[in-house]
Amino acid sequence: MGKILVTGATGSVGRLLVDELVAAGERPRALTVNPAKANLPAEVEVAKGYLGKPQTLPAALERIDTVYLAPLPATVVEFAKLAKEAGVRRVVTLSGEPADYEAQGDPSQWHYYAIEKAIEEAGFEWTHLRPGQFMNNTLDWADQIRTTGTVRAPYPGAVQTPIDLGDIAAVASVVLRDDAFNGRKLLMSGPEAITPPEQVAAIGSALGRDLAFVELTHEQALAEWSQHMPPGVAEWLLDGFRMMSEYKSEPVSTVPDLLGRPALRYADWAIRNAAAFR
Repeated sequence: MGKILVTGATGSVGRLLVDELVAAGERPRALTVNPAKANLPAEVEVAKGYLGKPQTLPAALERIDTVYLAPLPATVVEFAKLAKEAGVRRVVTLSGEPADYEAQGDPSQWHYYAIEKAIEEAGFEWTHLRPGQFMNNTLDWADQIRTTGTVRAPYPGAVQTPIDLGDIAAVASVVLRDDAFNGRKLLMSGPEAITPPEQVAAIGSALGRDLAFVELTHEQALAEWSQHMPPGVAEWLLDGFRMMSEYKSEPVSTVPDLLGRPALRYADWAIRNAAAFR
């Protein structure tokens, strides 16, 4: 098999993926903005660059067969052009569960689907990884848990199937090393359907203290979240939680099917990450 390039190699999934590939006996190339601070394993070839600056990519793409593509829709068309010129054969994207839903809507609102569409239209062999909610997203609750012992959030009935970043990376490592997954869109989830109040209870159990869930209305959440993010982003996130309250997510078996072990449960994730909430 040819050389693998991991983009976003110091990001939340990319860094874990580098370790997974090294553990599997691969010697990947890792794309990072600051190689001196990347602290990557000795087995890794480090390339300086960033997907958001396509002019930095040609050298990193030389002699690469397969790319793990971190999600950055703004420059994906430029990436695809440069990767084709460099002779890249296959691209494995980190997409997301909403890709098909996005495809039915306004192209100006595409995120995950924009990535998938650009890669397919460029003519690569491809696999799209489509995880749902990340367990790590609930680290956003850490400040309010530490200071108030409560979590203020909307849509307590939103049923999601959050997945651990480590499980995403482990699946990506398997897929990158096996052409049998070409042409597949792999939905990925954790092992259980769980609501925000249940997640709060799991964190409380990990901390050994009772935590409270305080329900916000859509309007209250929009007002609070818009203080910390662009209003359009806040509305997009809220719309996702609204949909999860109307259409209950169900776990899929991709992680155990590909890895031969169960996906990490949220309660176990909370125990591993308890220090972040103390």
